[in-house]
Amino acid sequence: MVLTKLRGLPEGFLWGASTSAYQVEGESLTHGKGPSVQDTKKVPEGTSGFTVCADFYNHYKEDIALMAEMGFKTFRFSIAWTRILPQGTGEINQEGIDFYSSLIDECISHGIEPLVTMFHFDLPDALEKKGGWSRRESVDEFVNFAKILFENYGSRVKYWLTINEQNMLTLSGEAIGTTSFEGVTNKYKKLYQENHHMLLAQAKTMALCHEMCPGAKIGPAPNISLVYPASCKPQDVLAAQNFNAIRNWLYLDMAVWGVYNNLVWKFLEEHDAIPDIVDGDMDIMKSGKPDFIAFNYYSTATVEADLSANDEESSSRDQQTAGDEPGVYKAYKNTNLPTTQFGWEIDVEGFRATFREIYSRYRLPMLVTENGLGAYDTLTEDGKVHDQYRIDFLRKHIEQIKLAVSEGCEVMGYCPWSAIDLISTHEGIVKRYGFIYVNRDEFDLKDLKRYKKDSFYWYKKVIETNGEDLSD
Repeated sequence: MVLTKLRGLPEGFLWGASTSAYQVEGESLTHGKGPSVQDTKKVPEGTSGFTVCADFYNHYKEDIALMAEMGFKTFRFSIAWTRILPQGTGEINQEGIDFYSSLIDECISHGIEPLVTMFHFDLPDALEKKGGWSRRESVDEFVNFAKILFENYGSRVKYWLTINEQNMLTLSGEAIGTTSFEGVTNKYKKLYQENHHMLLAQAKTMALCHEMCPGAKIGPAPNISLVYPASCKPQDVLAAQNFNAIRNWLYLDMAVWGVYNNLVWKFLEEHDAIPDIVDGDMDIMKSGKPDFIAFNYYSTATVEADLSANDEESSSRDQQTAGDEPGVYKAYKNTNLPTTQFGWEIDVEGFRATFREIYSRYRLPMLVTENGLGAYDTLTEDGKVHDQYRIDFLRKHIEQIKLAVSEGCEVMGYCPWSAIDLISTHEGIVKRYGFIYVNRDEFDLKDLKRYKKDSFYWYKKVIETNGEDLSD
């Protein structure tokens, strides 16, 4: 399909960018904050931890002013559960309540809509020691946390996100420091029982939001990577359908319709991993409905059929070993796609394809809550950061948003990762994403001074023109 006329982006389009509490705030165990699993996990050797990060906790007024200068319409940030409830339950830390209240007020005073993520990979360590999301009690623990947020901020926050990348918590928990399989005999049973409880917590929270904050809107925030088959072989097409179901549609089917995807259910049956479902659970799943679908997008995925158990045929393709699921799919390196400095595939057309697929399945407005380029940014002696590579990356993705909108997709806004340099989950500070440079190295904190990158000025112009001017 060749589009001869592009529609403009809708009036009120939510231009902004994103961060997460544990990656940007610093003051990780001060001001009454308790430890989360991100504070107690083993940080990869050679990378900094999360004690200081970008020190957003102490620089938030300066940082919000810079975002306002760019013209942000919204700012996506998360609230650290243990800054509100140091032990996950029980006593409330008033200093934490006050910090986020001030942050929200600061955003509003600059005309920026707060876009609040309730949970971004930072389960309270006290709850993790009790069994974390594997316990039925975790559902009510999360809903209680949400209730406190709605009580304190519900009158000022219009947009809420429930759980960031729940699918990554399930599929890549070890890599992000949220899952341990020590002493576990069936990892699938553990993971999908935890997933079931998160889905229940999400449904209850969405229903509670509509009850307590009738003017607010709420949605899930999974990481969606549309999955391609490695070839037109029927076996590869089936493998791609399998991975799409397991990686993507399970989470959105449950959020929107309250039903388990049939392909996932078969997968769980075969792995003795059907979660324990209590009477009434599925009614709860249908009780809380999202107002929109937020999603994080970095690239697509490609898989082929796993024929390793079939002596009749074996693949000779150049394969990736990470992410294989024996007998279900096998990861495949897509040589049609360029990669970032950190080896991540870049697929701009896949961004548009992902919009199309989500909208055709669910018919809900969509909000991009992460999309960005991690790179080795360099600060020059005169205080400049020339990140043309980031401008090129973001321009191409925004062009795909405009194409998707022209094809009838409802898109509410675009919040790339990240507003400001922060600590990457895997690579520390060296992997930079922000429009704003933070002057620090991996272990030398320097002065933490803020510098505007070239992409800062470019994005400001993009916002001013509502996406019409994407030129350098």
